[in-house]
Amino acid sequence: MPSPSISHSPAARAWEAFKKNKPAYWSLRIVILLAIIALLADFLAYNKPIVASYQGRIIFPVLRDYGESLFGAKLWEPELRKANWRQLKLDWAIWPPVRYAPDELDLANAPAVGPFDEQIINNPWERHFLGTDNLGRDLLSGLIHGTRISLTVGLVSVGISAFIGILLGALAGYFGDNTLQVSRASLWFGLPGAFLGLYYGFYIRRYALGEALGEGFFPFLGSLAVSIFIFAGVMALVWLPSRLVKRTAWGGKRIYLWVDLTISRLIEVMISLPTTLLIFTVAAIAKPSLFLVMAVIGLTSWTGIARFTRGEMLKVRNLDYIQAARAIGYSDLRIMFFHALPNSLAPVLVSIAFGIASAILVESGLSFLGIGVPPTTVTWGSLLSAARSATGAWWLAVFPGLAIFTVVTLFNLLGEGIRDAIDPRLQES
Repeated sequence: MPSPSISHSPAARAWEAFKKNKPAYWSLRIVILLAIIALLADFLAYNKPIVASYQGRIIFPVLRDYGESLFGAKLWEPELRKANWRQLKLDWAIWPPVRYAPDELDLANAPAVGPFDEQIINNPWERHFLGTDNLGRDLLSGLIHGTRISLTVGLVSVGISAFIGILLGALAGYFGDNTLQVSRASLWFGLPGAFLGLYYGFYIRRYALGEALGEGFFPFLGSLAVSIFIFAGVMALVWLPSRLVKRTAWGGKRIYLWVDLTISRLIEVMISLPTTLLIFTVAAIAKPSLFLVMAVIGLTSWTGIARFTRGEMLKVRNLDYIQAARAIGYSDLRIMFFHALPNSLAPVLVSIAFGIASAILVESGLSFLGIGVPPTTVTWGSLLSAARSATGAWWLAVFPGLAIFTVVTLFNLLGEGIRDAIDPRLQES
């Protein structure tokens, strides 16, 4: 007797459909593997041991460097801070598979020694398995650490664009032009207050924000928090007189906000801008910073996500469960964020997957041209750029180019797999 059929949730059916797409499923597995490589890059390729015994003490050099880079703590003794660990007399040590840092110069194997050429090394474990560039930097170490850079740029920049696009698209699709009402006082005081807050919080402090962006991620977050605090303070000062004006007949009258019209026109303006030229311009005139590259890519690539979210919200906002939530008395923000938006994000995931691939391509192009990214930062694009000055060094063009091609292809296959999995016309009934 056949067993009764078990009804699966839409998410479970989409996952089953995704697993049947072998290229997309294996792309997801490889992307997870690349993410693990990016997280453990210093344990795979570094010029210090993972753990070592020095003068009877057990030391974890990689973890110490992590602590100094993340928290700014001074964990190294002066005699060990700049020591060459390959020349120290260690009791014993466990080394990474690749014993070179990505920016370490091996002048004995420069310029551009190939993977099959004769190399000047002390033991076989110090061999440059994929060769070196013109400066003697190990190519395999650069590729491993470049994985971290590329995935970080892709995820962070798409995270910025997804936050902006989902928020604006949800507001435009849910409220439209005849749903959200505000008082005249709130509108006429709020708009100048917002401009003043942006002026004093961000425009006046643009140089401080730029310097903090060049120093690192955490200094930038602190400076950004100060700007947000100034913006909120200005808005609070404007809010006080608006409360008084709202008590009058003129100020208390409620009017509709053209949310959809305003955001749609903003999307059209952003689409009409030459984003590639804008990215090149900002990256060229500002201080080189990886965080600046991620911010510029994220702030210029949110329009597609916003249009997808807006279209889905237009379909969802009039469904029965949304009307039931309104009848219960839930607020519009609660309905939009906790009921309508979670059921509108499936197509956005496709755009996010393709966006990561596009962001990695843009970052590689900027690095190849030497724009935006600091010269000391080793990325796949900078490794590929080194091949221009060493025409006979085929390995400098093949391996970084293959890495960029592979990762972009993986995310494109992943996006196509997600698109096919969430398409109800392609799912089995």
